[in-house]
Amino acid sequence: MRSNNFIKATALFSFCFIILAGSSLQAQFQRAGFAGWLDDNHYLERRMESGELITYSVNVASGNGEVYVGSANPRQEVVDALPEGHSLSNTDPYTEGYADVILTKDNNLFHFTKATGAIKQLTNDASEERNPTFSPDGKKIAFTRANDLYTIDLASGQEKRLTTDGTDLIYNGWASWVYYEEILGRGSRYRAFWWAPDSEQIAYLRFDDATVPMFPIYRSEGTHGDLEQTRYPKAGDPNPDVKLGVVKTSNAQTTWMDIDYTLDQYIAWPFWTKDSSSLLFQILNRDQDHIVLYMGNPSNGDKKVVYEEKRPTWVEFFTDIYFFENESGFILRSYRSDWEDLYYYSMDGELIARLTDTDWRVNSLSKVLESDGKAFFTGPGEVNTDNHLYSVDLAGKNFKQLTSGKGSHSTSISPNGAYFVDTYSHINQAPITNLYDAEGKLIRTIYKEETPDYDPTKHHKVEMFTIKTDDGKFDMPVIWVLPANFDENKKYPVVFSIYGGPDSQGVRDSWRGYGGTNLTQMDIIQFTVDHRASGKFGREGLDYMHRSLGKWEIVDYVTSVEWLREQPFVDPARMGITGGSYGGYMSALALTLAADHFTHAIANYSVTDWRLYDNVYTERYMDTPQDNAEGYDYGSVLKHVDKFKGKLLITHGLMDDNVHMQNTVQFLEAMQQEGKDFDVMIYPNARHGFGGAYGRHHAMMRDKFWNKHFFGKEE
Repeated sequence: MRSNNFIKATALFSFCFIILAGSSLQAQFQRAGFAGWLDDNHYLERRMESGELITYSVNVASGNGEVYVGSANPRQEVVDALPEGHSLSNTDPYTEGYADVILTKDNNLFHFTKATGAIKQLTNDASEERNPTFSPDGKKIAFTRANDLYTIDLASGQEKRLTTDGTDLIYNGWASWVYYEEILGRGSRYRAFWWAPDSEQIAYLRFDDATVPMFPIYRSEGTHGDLEQTRYPKAGDPNPDVKLGVVKTSNAQTTWMDIDYTLDQYIAWPFWTKDSSSLLFQILNRDQDHIVLYMGNPSNGDKKVVYEEKRPTWVEFFTDIYFFENESGFILRSYRSDWEDLYYYSMDGELIARLTDTDWRVNSLSKVLESDGKAFFTGPGEVNTDNHLYSVDLAGKNFKQLTSGKGSHSTSISPNGAYFVDTYSHINQAPITNLYDAEGKLIRTIYKEETPDYDPTKHHKVEMFTIKTDDGKFDMPVIWVLPANFDENKKYPVVFSIYGGPDSQGVRDSWRGYGGTNLTQMDIIQFTVDHRASGKFGREGLDYMHRSLGKWEIVDYVTSVEWLREQPFVDPARMGITGGSYGGYMSALALTLAADHFTHAIANYSVTDWRLYDNVYTERYMDTPQDNAEGYDYGSVLKHVDKFKGKLLITHGLMDDNVHMQNTVQFLEAMQQEGKDFDVMIYPNARHGFGGAYGRHHAMMRDKFWNKHFFGKEE
């Protein structure tokens, strides 16, 4: 567990607002303006002087600044000082300012001390050491090697093996693929171990993949090619067997939590208490509609229930629990009221206070000031395309919005919460950075980016509005970008740029400039709409997705198409859509299920049948194929191929280990059997998404597709 005890998950298809850590100097802007907090009374500011960015330490009260002699980018300073051939590991440094870091070279680990330049080799082994992570006291590191868990004492260099049964199927502290992708998140880098604050214990997950089906991924290189074998559970498949243990670093003895490991369930997201005496962990049933939080005793494995939550649709793991330094309890961000609100519980699971009661979601808990009895958090407020900073006391009273003005506010709170910096913008306002006190009183403007005067002859206009769903229940937010020299007497093609998955939002009121996009520069209207299940309408909207992926997204996109057709400057014969992953699924479904409305699509690395995707993500919304065959059939692109018409480009990476190429292959087969005409582009060594040469080639193919089919241009 990281020492700041406030963890943000990096989950599949999720979006987070940027919240600069209160005391961190690591999140830096590489441009003029605010660059982080030095302490509660000084912030760092970059100023452009004679063509060079100079960093100043600025006094909050006076506004006076002096050139900052320290590093405003400590990580880069370490990188610049690295010995030749070494690179930073993916660990987090244990000290502020990157005073000590772990380096990697030739699959071995080295300890580098920036102050002295000293470098010490820690390992000398052919196997790769993965996820080296400092203990909270900075005296040891833990890592995995060959699927076992190890520690090294940095002073003595002594290595200790904490587990001994790691194999090709047994992983200790290293996540099985589906846990990495869908539960712990990509930010975990497969790490499935967590230091206790006392630096003497490590909680870890043990995975047994023996029952998980193998999926082959074909590598075409060389004379004979190769198969990359991956343990990947598709919808309805068996999961890895998972156990949660705590190992003492002194004697390498593991205590297993007292859990019924015969049940089909998910075990994850442990959080240590401050005194290391207890471990909060979570168990989610296979149906994903009932989650239980237990407080476990790491000495004997005993546990007790401290919180549970059920929904008739689905619930999810709590990934950002805040624990109080004074051990009074913890704060959860929960959907139990149909909107994500903050709840303060005792360590025994008794509700102390409901901190927020809103009809909009709390996006994040930014900071808790325990001594002041106050919490800061972010949320959209009454306009669901905004983002604001709020405060409330720990009794749930004195709720206050601290930022004002429509649009998006990215805030950075000073270490002790006396001030905050707000970088604010909206679609027609370039960012302005202001300094405020904790009550929201303006102190000064730090930096203002000038908003250019809108010139319709050269600028691409951005507008926001709403479209009502066909049943009248929701006002879907829309953002479109209009080409320069927009002429209402012309007929323009439209392209929906979407992702479209559950709880995925694409419409936000923030500055994006007037330069347009590749689409608007081609004289195409770019259109983005957030449907009812985007998360902007709480669980009322989200729950439509239950057992129905593909249905309601298309219903709402079709409503949007019908609205567009009523606009005199929109050409209904050129109604395009494009996206990747879930967005590719939506694009493929648009030209099959909704082919009477959409005419053109580019579908990238698409899910085409939910039976082919992983079980954790899919079953969260759809249940198993055995329990919901009708829903799987309706949501399958393959079942609607007979309705296909229009112009379609299908792309996929042959080595995609997330959405397998199998999805596209089965789509191609179905299309060929129906005698359909379409284009396809395969990228031989690409994984999920396209980068490098593949990305450049895809951009060329993308623009060529729109030019050819919208404008009749062959080149």
